[in-house]
Amino acid sequence: MNLHEYQAKAVLRDYGLATPRGVAIQAAAESAAAAETLGGHAWMIKAQIHAGGRGKAGGVKLCRSAAELATAAHALLGHRLTTYQNAPDGQPVLTLLVEETLPIARELYLSITVDRAAERIGLVASAAGGMEIEEVARTEPEKILHETVDPVTGLMDYQGRNLAFGLGLAGEQVAAFVKLAKTCYRIFIEKDLALLEINPLVVTEDGRILPLDCKMGLDDNALYRQKALAELADLSQIDPKEAEAHSHNVNYIALNGNIGCMVNGAGLAMATMDLIKLSGGMPANFLDVGGGATAQSVAQAFQIILADPNVKSVLINIFGGIVRCDLIAEGIIQAVREVGVQVPVVVRLEGTNADRGRELLAHSGLAIIAANDLNEAARLAVESAA
Repeated sequence: MNLHEYQAKAVLRDYGLATPRGVAIQAAAESAAAAETLGGHAWMIKAQIHAGGRGKAGGVKLCRSAAELATAAHALLGHRLTTYQNAPDGQPVLTLLVEETLPIARELYLSITVDRAAERIGLVASAAGGMEIEEVARTEPEKILHETVDPVTGLMDYQGRNLAFGLGLAGEQVAAFVKLAKTCYRIFIEKDLALLEINPLVVTEDGRILPLDCKMGLDDNALYRQKALAELADLSQIDPKEAEAHSHNVNYIALNGNIGCMVNGAGLAMATMDLIKLSGGMPANFLDVGGGATAQSVAQAFQIILADPNVKSVLINIFGGIVRCDLIAEGIIQAVREVGVQVPVVVRLEGTNADRGRELLAHSGLAIIAANDLNEAARLAVESAA
């Protein structure tokens, strides 16, 4: 789950970190009051969407008058903003962040994430802030600084100083950076984050260090103990089918293909998608109904898959371990009848009572294609879609 910039900055402030002063608005008419609250003669207006590259897409603008601010708000609110990260459909802009302008001397980069190779939390910093960090890593890898955190000791002061010196900070700025880095690490741990990214982290002309932008991504598996943050979820920022799946506790991710996938188990789902691709097709989604699939969950999964008009066939790949294959087959038959599936359905069952499950499918009287193995299932699904 991702937070919007204004929400992430509120978390930073809760931990005592200074951020640029800003006001979140949901209507263009609120822009004048926001400008009056902030004071000054110029303001930044930022579209709040869960994607990077907003500036290049016109989602971040400098406004030098209240009239210009209102015009920008009208142009952004209620429209979809498309960036290189969310193309081609973009995401709706329902909230704007109006912020004070700052005299910026330098732009830096700082992020905290899970370093899976090291099996620890890692910090990444760079003097090339304001740019895509992937591009910096590709073209100027010497500008990327790393520190890996020992979970026993946590982030140490000397590690923060290493990064600060590498960024070219000096004097009081070093201590300020160390404080910011250690606080961000504390937030990362206490809020169960998967990512905390500040880009850019700016140094102002008067020497202050402030996060000009901030992204936070939470570990979905820990949302049960982060109830306050979970309530901030903005389902408008994800595919409507993904939002529907989320409400039914189904793991679904929309893709751009035409073969719907329904699988129990994330690893098996990934393998199924790979075999579809290997067979010359394109999966329309990732969907994991979980190990305890039932007739109801299968019916819900069908409805979510078929909400995508691009789906031309459905491949169901179930390994019956926790749940018997004959019960899964009964659920599939019931779901196909209830939902009124109008596209070919290919089913591969393996595991407990698989033979009985295949027999039930064969005698169901429905247009269900039973496959003997996964390779055959992928091939049949691709042929059916064509």
